[in-house]
Amino acid sequence: MAILSWIILAVVVIVLLWIATAFNGFVTLKNRAKEAWADIDVQLKRRYDLIPNLVETVKGYATHERELFEKVTKARASAIGAQGAKEKAEAENQLSGTLKSLFAVSENYPDLKASVNFLELQRDLTDTEDKIQAARRFYNTNVRDLNIKIESFPDNFIASSFGFKQMDLFQTASEAEREPVAVKF
Repeated sequence: MAILSWIILAVVVIVLLWIATAFNGFVTLKNRAKEAWADIDVQLKRRYDLIPNLVETVKGYATHERELFEKVTKARASAIGAQGAKEKAEAENQLSGTLKSLFAVSENYPDLKASVNFLELQRDLTDTEDKIQAARRFYNTNVRDLNIKIESFPDNFIASSFGFKQMDLFQTASEAEREPVAVKF
């Protein structure tokens, strides 16, 4: 009987250790995803801070492009106010489209393209866009790992028992948004 008690105790200890390890794994993955989201926010804030300077620089050369400036400003405001990965991704895609239009318009102004301020802002924005892409990949990798663990057997029992939920990936919403923006005059 003592051997049976030890076997039962060993099984209970193993199950408890597995539950604790699985729970801690979920906590780690969830916190990594949150950290990755914070990295995206930092880069997006940097981008939001650059956009008004870029718009003002272009305004100095392209005064009759008022509608485009309004679109960029409106898209920036929408992106700043967006909540959650899905809504944020949609707003960011809209903002990226308006920025592409702004850069396309700048091609028609040789003095603007030669402006040191414009070139520096364009370089900073390109650097920021690269960092945003890296942060998105990092976030999506962490969210993917969390979501896989939540769906995987037997970890799915722990996830549902402790209320761990899947997170949304940060991605472009459609193929149409991946196409280059056509600018017509």
